[in-house]
Amino acid sequence: MNDNVTKILKENMWDLATCSGDCPNVVPVAFKDVTADGKLVVGDVFLETTLKNILANGSIAVSAYDAKTLEGYLVKGKADYVTSGPVVDTFRKMVEEMFNGVATAKGALIITPEKIVVTTPGADNKKVL
Repeated sequence: MNDNVTKILKENMWDLATCSGDCPNVVPVAFKDVTADGKLVVGDVFLETTLKNILANGSIAVSAYDAKTLEGYLVKGKADYVTSGPVVDTFRKMVEEMFNGVATAKGALIITPEKIVVTTPGADNKKVL
């Protein structure tokens, strides 16, 4: 994952897309990060349908873009769900502080990118990185 992709992912909202059977699902997420080793992590606060789909087949797509420049990327990969560990602890603290203890993170998705596609309009659109 190059620096441009990492910057867009770190600085912008993500939309997570999953599917099980013939029922697609897309949700925006704000509790997210990119790890030093290039994995994407998402705190689970309200991911009910997303989790059902992940548990069914593990496949996920993440879309992120800068609304001003339109630079964007689609990351496709596999997701694992964890309910304990340092990533979950970080998201729990973040969510509980933001929602004054009314909500918490129940777990986290750990996404391993398998394919990154440019979604920026222009000559590189649809280019696989």
